[in-house]
Amino acid sequence: MTRQGLPLFAMATGKVDFFNDTGGYGFIETDDADDDVFFHMEDVGGPDLEEGQELEFDIESSEKGPRATNVVRQ
Repeated sequence: MTRQGLPLFAMATGKVDFFNDTGGYGFIETDDADDDVFFHMEDVGGPDLEEGQELEFDIESSEKGPRATNVVRQ
């Protein structure tokens, strides 16, 4: 199924496993992926995240591995 020519996928879910507030980045632990997923606060917006916080997000491939985009707090 597509919308405006783009495939529809369910967003992934997970919890913040690690967050570096100085660097503005961290990693999300998911049940679906073997590796934690990197995120940067530029992909989140709003106040800093806390470890253990539940999130919903899309995953894209990057040079260094999976990266979360469109991150939404649950």
